Formats: sequence, structure tokens, C-alpha cells
Amino acid sequence: MKTPNIKWIYLIVLSIIWGSSFILIKKSLLGLTPYQIGSLRTIITGVILLTFGFKKLKTVPKSKWKWLLLSALLGSFIPAFFFAIAETEIDSAVTSVLNSLVPLNTILIGFAFFKIASNRQQVLGVIIGFIGTALLILKGSELNPNQNYFYALYIIASTLMYAANVNIIKRYLQDVKPLAIATGNYVFIVIPAFIVLLFSNFFTTETFENPALPEALMYIIILAVFGTALAKILFFRLVQMSTPVFASSVTYIMPIVALIWGVLDGESFSFIQFLASLLILVGVYLANKKRA
Repeated sequence: MKTPNIKWIYLIVLSIIWGSSFILIKKSLLGLTPYQIGSLRTIITGVILLTFGFKKLKTVPKSKWKWLLLSALLGSFIPAFFFAIAETEIDSAVTSVLNSLVPLNTILIGFAFFKIASNRQQVLGVIIGFIGTALLILKGSELNPNQNYFYALYIIASTLMYAANVNIIKRYLQDVKPLAIATGNYVFIVIPAFIVLLFSNFFTTETFENPALPEALMYIIILAVFGTALAKILFFRLVQMSTPVFASSVTYIMPIVALIWGVLDGESFSFIQFLASLLILVGVYLANKKRA
């Protein structure tokens, strides 16, 4: 199978996995706090990756470890908490929509700090996708006027960190195996995550007597195994086989998956949001279509 076809398969699979992550976070909040969710997600993912990828760490050159640390903080540790905090006030579908700012920020950061060129067609595609995102946000705020959109700043900050991370991977970790990158990331953040968990009142009678805890833990395990461990390996491979802009385009399709889950869970969805979703797909196409 040709690489262009493979990268689209990676993109679609990642969109489904990560698009489902937002509803899993929402369900986890029924029995856990945002800090418990972020730390448990990180710890479980770290245990999985270290179990299967520990031997791969030997293949990482010493000069790459500083970039793995920066990648871990920007691409995994901080966003894991920020997204959970944001979803205490904002619907899971809207959170996913806000996450669509990643491709725009990827182009801006890539151009400003990493000297990665982008053509006019890519910029146009990102702008069209961003317009679709804006329509989704505006309509979401109309349908949910009681939501505190100040918490959207947590998502916007995360998109900037994700954008920087994808450029770091492309620029400095291109020759490192995806499993080694993912495992190396969690070498740095598993212990800090456990410290956060200790101070989050997780190990208390009140937490363990919560009837919603078993179900919340089930959602966290699914999120860690598929939405974090497996997805990160697939994503790092996608970045290496394509471009930062193409890889970050996964955040354009994710809102559509998240909106479907949101509707099934009782969240509002309108015809205008459907049209905005189509705009997002057009943006993906233009941003990644080869120029004649």
C-alpha cells in the first residue's frame, strides 16, 4: 500500500480514537476529579508503555532526551490535566471543537520557531477549517448559554502545546522510533503524575466509597490504553511519515466523532453545526491536497 494511502488510514483511525476520548473524560468526571483523571491517565499509560517499550529506550541517542522531556510536558503531561479541568464546565463535543485550533497553531509555530514553510493552499485550508470550528463554537455557546467559556482557555493553551510538540517531533525526533518516543515521554512524567495523585485526595475513604468510582476507573483505563498509549504511537508514526500540518489535521475530524458521541449522550447538536463540520472536512482536504 502506498504511503499516501497509509497516512490517511492513520489519520482516520486516530480521529476515531481521539474523538472518543472527550466523552470518556466526561464520564470519568462523574467519579473522579480532574487532577485524579489526569494523573491516573498518565500513570496507567506509563505502565503500559514502559512494559512494552522499555527496551526501545536504548535506541534513543543521548542528545534526544532533552527533546523527549519537552515533548512529554507539552504533548502529554500538562494537557492531560487541562482537558479534564475544561470539561468540568464545557461539553465534551465543544472541547473537541476547540481542539481544532491545533493545525492553525502548528503552521504558525512551525513558521515562527522551526522555519517550516507552508504554502498558501495549506494556509487557506487551515483558515477554512478554523471558520468551521468558529461556527461550531458560536452555535455551541447559543445552545449552552450556562457554560463557562472562560475554561476554553485551558483548551487553547493545550492546542499551543500540542502544536509545539508536533513540530518538535518532526524537527528533532524524526529518526527515533515511535514506541521509543512514547515510552521516553512517560519516563519523565509517571513519577510527577503519581505525586499529583497523592495530593489529589484519591487515596481516601470518601473516594473509594463513591459508587461511581468503578465505572469512572473503567473509562480511564480505556482512555489510557487506546486514547493515549496506542494513539500516541500511531500519532508519532503519522508525524514521521507525513508533515506536521497533516498530522495535526486529525483535530479537524475529531470534533465530528465527538459530536456524534455528544448527541448520543444528550448534548445538543444543530443543522448549522453539521454544516460547520463539512467546512472542517473541506479544510482538511485543501490543507493536504498536493499542489499542481
